[in-house]
Amino acid sequence: MKNWKKAGLTALAGSLVTTSAFAGAVTVSGTANLTYTANSGSEDTGQASNTATGVDGSRWGLNKSLSFSGSGELDNGWTVSVSQTLKDGSSTGLGMTIDMGDAGSLNYEADTGARGIGKIKDMMPTADEDVGNGIDVDGSGTAGGLQGTVSGGTKGFTYTNSISDMIEIGLGYAPKGQAGGANGGTSGIGAAASAVGGYVKLDPMDGLEIGFGAGEKGTGTAGDNGKTDDHSTVYATYVYGPVTVGYQQSSVDTVGTTADDEQTRWAILYAVNDEMSISYQSHENDDTTATDEDAEGWGASYTSGGMTFKVHRNTANNVGNATSKESEHTEIGVTFAF
Repeated sequence: MKNWKKAGLTALAGSLVTTSAFAGAVTVSGTANLTYTANSGSEDTGQASNTATGVDGSRWGLNKSLSFSGSGELDNGWTVSVSQTLKDGSSTGLGMTIDMGDAGSLNYEADTGARGIGKIKDMMPTADEDVGNGIDVDGSGTAGGLQGTVSGGTKGFTYTNSISDMIEIGLGYAPKGQAGGANGGTSGIGAAASAVGGYVKLDPMDGLEIGFGAGEKGTGTAGDNGKTDDHSTVYATYVYGPVTVGYQQSSVDTVGTTADDEQTRWAILYAVNDEMSISYQSHENDDTTATDEDAEGWGASYTSGGMTFKVHRNTANNVGNATSKESEHTEIGVTFAF
C-alpha cells in the first residue's frame, strides 16, 4: 500500500473534541481488478435452456476502488479510526472503529459489513474466491445462490476483544431497518426484526483454530416482521506446513416452517511457495423439505509485488435446493494494488 497523502488532523480534531492530544493521518490506497468471466451452467443466462440464448453480453469487467482511512489517538490512549471506500464511483464500506486497548474494540458499519456471527460465516481457506462466488440460478448475479450461510446483518455494531492469546470473542447488533436511516432520521415502517449474535474463537495449539457462533436475524418471509430465524455455526482450521485444511457446519432454523438449512463445507489449501497457492472447496446444503444442494470450487493465485493473478471455477447442482438447477462460474483476473 502506498500513502498518497498524509495530513495532520489536529486542527480538525480540535473542532470535534476537546482534546489537544488528538492527532492523526489520512492514507489512501486503491485496487484495480480486471477479469474475464464465464457463466456456463444450464440455468445461466444465454444457455440453451434459457430464452435469452446468445445475449449474455461482454465477459470482461473492471472493478476499481479507492479506500480512505484516518485515525488519531485520544487523551485516554484510545484510538479512533474511520474508513470509507469508493468503488466504481459509489460509496461503500463506511465504518468507524474505537480501539479501547485491553477493553476491546467497538466497530460500526454504516454500509455493508458482517456483524456478529457473520464475521465467521465462512472460515474455509481459499486461494481466490469462496465456493459460492458467481453461483446463482440464471447467471444474472441477482437470483438465488448457495443456501444455508449464517448472517448477523450488515449495518450496525460489532464488539471484539481478545481475552488472552488463545481466546477472541465478538458480539454483534444490526438494527432493524429498510434501506438504513440517514443522519438524524429513521428508516421508516416495514422493518424486520433486529439481528443479534456473537462468536468465540479458540487457538488451543499451534496451527489449530476452532470457533463457534450463534444468533438470530429477522426473517425474510413476507408478513413475518418482528420474527427471527436462528443461526448457528461451528468450524475448525488447521495449518501444517504449507497445507491448511478446514471444516465448517452451519444451520439456519427458519421460523414458522420446517424448511431448515444444514450447510456443510470443507476445504484444503496448499501454498506452493510464498507467491503461489491452490485450493479446493466443497459445499453441501441439506434443506429438510427439498433436494440437497451440492457445489465445489477450485482456485489458484500468484502474487508478484503489487500484482496478483487469480483464477477460480465453481460448479453447483440443485442451486437453491431446486432440482436440476445447475450453475457454473469461471473467472480469470489480475489485481493491481497501489
